[in-house]
Amino acid sequence: MEVTIHNSILQLIQGDITKTDVDAIVNAANTSLMGGGGVDGAIHRAGGKAILEECMKIRSRQGSCAVGEAVVTTGGNMKCRLVIHTVGPVWNGGVNDEEEKLRNCYKNALRQADLNEVTSVAFPNISTGIYRYPKDLACRIALDEVVKYVLNNESIIKKVVFVCFDEENFALYKSELEKV
Repeated sequence: MEVTIHNSILQLIQGDITKTDVDAIVNAANTSLMGGGGVDGAIHRAGGKAILEECMKIRSRQGSCAVGEAVVTTGGNMKCRLVIHTVGPVWNGGVNDEEEKLRNCYKNALRQADLNEVTSVAFPNISTGIYRYPKDLACRIALDEVVKYVLNNESIIKKVVFVCFDEENFALYKSELEKV
């Protein structure tokens, strides 16, 4: 499924983000940038040691990556040229500015995409796994921030792909994209 907004295509697929044919994929990283479970672990495994080596250089330069921020590494062994690592918030009932932090993940990842001349980028469902962010709320935030960014910025991004690993997220995104 796809929708055109301004000069960009928003596309929805179900599958493995590490196999997506785009310039950059977004990683739902942890603050250490050293890999973990879920999509983070899958990206580190698929991309190989080059990603970990660049993450270690980033850590030695700036320390950890703060929640809502984004940093960029090579795509390593994957089709993508780059990985944009962003750290989503852990859901704590909405009392710790989780919405603002999640919105910042999308804004900062898109800014990094533009800064690195990315014309196509793929997003996973940030924070909806072990960080327990409610999937419906996360979906609305993701789509809202991407649509706002595409409409309000002189961006070179021509395609944004939402890659849902599970059927529940895919159904939520499909329903929300139909309203755009």
